[in-house]
Amino acid sequence: VYYDVWFRESELRRNKAEQQVLRYFAEKNLTYEKDGALWFKSSQFGDEKDRVLITKHGELTYFAVDIAYHKNKYDRGFEIVYDLWGPDHHGYIARMRAAILALGLPREAFEVKIIQQVNLLRDGEVIKMSKRAGQIVEMAELIDEVGVDAARFFFLMRRISAPLDFDIELAKKQSEDNPVYYVQYAHARICNILKFATQRATNVEDLLPVVEQVSQKSVSKLLNRVNLKLLQAPEELELIKNMIEYPNCLIQIARSFEPHLLTQYLQNLASVFHKFYHNHRVVTDDVELTKARLCLVAAARIVFANGLRIMGVSAPKEM
Repeated sequence: VYYDVWFRESELRRNKAEQQVLRYFAEKNLTYEKDGALWFKSSQFGDEKDRVLITKHGELTYFAVDIAYHKNKYDRGFEIVYDLWGPDHHGYIARMRAAILALGLPREAFEVKIIQQVNLLRDGEVIKMSKRAGQIVEMAELIDEVGVDAARFFFLMRRISAPLDFDIELAKKQSEDNPVYYVQYAHARICNILKFATQRATNVEDLLPVVEQVSQKSVSKLLNRVNLKLLQAPEELELIKNMIEYPNCLIQIARSFEPHLLTQYLQNLASVFHKFYHNHRVVTDDVELTKARLCLVAAARIVFANGLRIMGVSAPKEM
């Protein structure tokens, strides 16, 4: 994970950012004293009750510092702030949104996504972790064991609002039971088909430009030399229909902030491709049909490679 800015709470306190918030709220008549504490009128902005900013002992609450941090974000030019919180902080949303509104920002400037718990499984059993007992599996250890590709793919396999059971043994499997292996194998299989076509096809000189043009997405000349109407088999049409849905899948992910949809899409596309592969030969004695099917699988390779690249997962050419 790479951060543009690694922000420390000490920086806020050094610049007395929380005092700026307190002064702003005071100027807007949004604070009052009660029982020796300073309260924020958060109930005026949709919260169920008012919240303490300074305790009766004169100490800033975490809430006050959090408001200052969010204000700092907006002061740095961010139009929308997305917070990723654990399920135990769900009740914190209303008070923070109230603070954002009190700062004069629109409701849509603040969005919270609740991330659920991840359970690590080994041999079907949940690995019990305890900070107190020192029983912790660090991310670096997990990546060392299962690899970067599997770790990234598995963590993206569930919607963020749903708990994730991360099966370590499954993530290490070199078989079609492993979702990331299944998708990567589809890409590698296509690469092998394209390689075979250039090495073994009876009319290599005619087929090679087809492979190259699809790979480079330069299809203007390709349409004049390939009869795509020959792709009429149910498995061929199903593969085409699934690839057509890829841009819509990315749009839906961007709008919903649900990257798990990409893992689902690629797994389904891999299933459709493998079904096509088991039912039809790509390189045949029929040169025109071979060219059309090479175009089809080369296009599928582009989709697999693009989807894996978006997730930061490698697209191997052989496995």
